[in-house]
Amino acid sequence: MHAFFLRFKKFFVNAALFSIFINLALLAPSLYMLQVFDRVLTSRSKETLIMLTLVSLIALLMMLALDFLRTLLLAKAGMALDRMLGEKVLSALVERGSQINRSDEIHGLRDVAILRGFLGGNSIIALFDLPWMLFYIGLIFLFHPLLGMVAMLGGATLFAIAWSNEYLNRANIEKNQLAARKASHYIDQGVANVDAINAMGMTPGFVGKWQRMNEEVLSGTLATAERMGGISSVSRFVRQTIQVAMMGTGAYLVIDQHVSAGIMIATTIILGRALAPIESLIANWNNFVQARLAFGRLSPLFGPERPRETTKLPPPQGRLAVENVVLASKNIDRPIIRHASFELQAGDALGIIGPSASGKSSLARLIIGIWQPSAGTVRLDGADIGRTERAEVGPFIGYLPQDVELFPGSVAENIARMGQPNPDAVVKAAMSARVHELILRLPNGYDTVIGSGGHILSGGQMQRIGLARALYGKPKLLVLDEPNSNLDAEGEANLLLTLNELHQAKVTVVLVTHKPAVLKQMNKLLVMREGRMELFGPCEEVLLKLREAMAQSHEQVTKA
Repeated sequence: MHAFFLRFKKFFVNAALFSIFINLALLAPSLYMLQVFDRVLTSRSKETLIMLTLVSLIALLMMLALDFLRTLLLAKAGMALDRMLGEKVLSALVERGSQINRSDEIHGLRDVAILRGFLGGNSIIALFDLPWMLFYIGLIFLFHPLLGMVAMLGGATLFAIAWSNEYLNRANIEKNQLAARKASHYIDQGVANVDAINAMGMTPGFVGKWQRMNEEVLSGTLATAERMGGISSVSRFVRQTIQVAMMGTGAYLVIDQHVSAGIMIATTIILGRALAPIESLIANWNNFVQARLAFGRLSPLFGPERPRETTKLPPPQGRLAVENVVLASKNIDRPIIRHASFELQAGDALGIIGPSASGKSSLARLIIGIWQPSAGTVRLDGADIGRTERAEVGPFIGYLPQDVELFPGSVAENIARMGQPNPDAVVKAAMSARVHELILRLPNGYDTVIGSGGHILSGGQMQRIGLARALYGKPKLLVLDEPNSNLDAEGEANLLLTLNELHQAKVTVVLVTHKPAVLKQMNKLLVMREGRMELFGPCEEVLLKLREAMAQSHEQVTKA
């Protein structure tokens, strides 16, 4: 994030340069008042008054133009930041979303929007004007040391109030933001499962929990608002008191003939300008805290990454090697995968079976490279799949997850993996998945829009279109996780035909299943249990060993 902000150095330098002339131009009203009281009223010269008025108006017009340009410049900096970070943040969120130990970074784009709003708002302008407070106070010292002391004490008092605002409210604002993010995420998850909520009458419970979460947010917001409101009110009181003190001190000096009435008025106006940035900081402190938290949340997204293979490799043929792979979650004492090792030649078809929670789906994610092993390596044609750029290896990999999700858009766009659809390739993938006829029966065929507000597909239809998406572009490695869980007899028969074609095309297939019907298309079989490889070898040999083990177990139960 620091590197990103360094790219905006020119924006900030120009904004600071504009601030110099803006703050110099803002001296015009004070100097105008000084000259009117000390020169015009005593000389009664209308020409002098006209010239002073003209010069002051020119200075204020210059201030108007420069202030507008500074605001526009910072707004453009915010837009440039959004353009530069948006794509990278979303890419990082998508990549990290597949990690086994996911962190709560789902609102990364909202954090980018917070930073964009901060750069284009009044809060950052106050930061550019804040250093000029010292200049203004120094100028007041030149008029009279006593006036300068009043200004310095007033500025120090407001700084102390700003610090108390940070000290008293920072932790509460952070806590409240976290609670608000959790409540928002809870709603997103509920909306994604509205069918289950409505079907089982879960609405009262769902809404009740949200109300409790929202009540925590509201209570925190109210408490923070009370403290910040009190501090803001105190700061306004203190500022007005300082203004009165400055005016009173100036009047005292005028009575003793140490300064003129013009100096009294001018220093009071200059002091108001000196204290304005601090009061603005206090009033907009919540924006500073939010921007700082957003910056902190975005920084981990651009942390050190695993080194990637930079040399472009030839297209893979489908040779797969799993070398002593271990996968551990947060509980390192109970790894999910324990020292798995096997090899597949191009065109091999491996079936993975085993009881629930035995590590089958986790192994599938390791094979396609979206999870990184805690130890060991997964290689595709000899290259570490975890170090290969996803944009290069992705087109050669097909993946059908257990829970198929299609994206808002047309059927063709979904099959084309949300890229620009190649009509011929889309139709070929659909025909290979035996879903072409099904798609043609949809309202607009391949152009049928699905997703929110579009056509609703059944679970089986989504799974078959998901298979077509996995086959798009003729991948060399195909990983299918329970591809027939939502299929009827016809869909399962079509899946067997597809698997047979893939075997003839020398596509390496890894298939996780609980249904033995599809195993007839596999030439190798892996049995997983509690994260370990229990059996591995040719399909018929492994099935024979399983039948023998089941027979022995049955005999033992009968004897008992």
